[in-house]
Amino acid sequence: MEIKIGNRKIGQAHPIFVVAEISANHHQKYEEAVELVKAAHNAGADAVKLQTYTPDTITLNCDKEWFRVGGEKNPDDWQKKTLYELYQTAYTPWEWQPKLKKLADELGLLLFSSPFDETAVDFLEKINVPCYKIASYEVNDFLLLRKIARTGKPVIISLGYASLKDAGFAIKTSLRYRL
Repeated sequence: MEIKIGNRKIGQAHPIFVVAEISANHHQKYEEAVELVKAAHNAGADAVKLQTYTPDTITLNCDKEWFRVGGEKNPDDWQKKTLYELYQTAYTPWEWQPKLKKLADELGLLLFSSPFDETAVDFLEKINVPCYKIASYEVNDFLLLRKIARTGKPVIISLGYASLKDAGFAIKTSLRYRL
């Protein structure tokens, strides 16, 4: 089996498809985001992936215990922060994303994203990403899966935190609503 993302064929008969995750590694500095895209190119990556959300589209600005970061494995600077505060420092500003896509295009890289809600998909369609990635925490988000499937673009589904049942749901939903 073979699929095509942008101008890149992916499958057993083709070289591995290397994706560099930008995530929050830009530390809320546009210049660092630019350097990460350039570093991905210099390292030989085929694509860079962003995450598209805002604190307001991914969580509530709430101080309740279940909206606080916890756990012993999290860095000390995350302890006792709310999820909203964490996402304020982690998200990639939407106004950067078209500029980063233009840079990636100029470098011959594909740029795509993991959207976390339907407004993010609408935004990403405007900048014409070649594909989407579903984060494993979102594999049960019917509305998001349907919206992405209706773009007709290739979809990469992460299953890191998903069960076999979750995976089946995501795949069936994506195939059912695909254009």
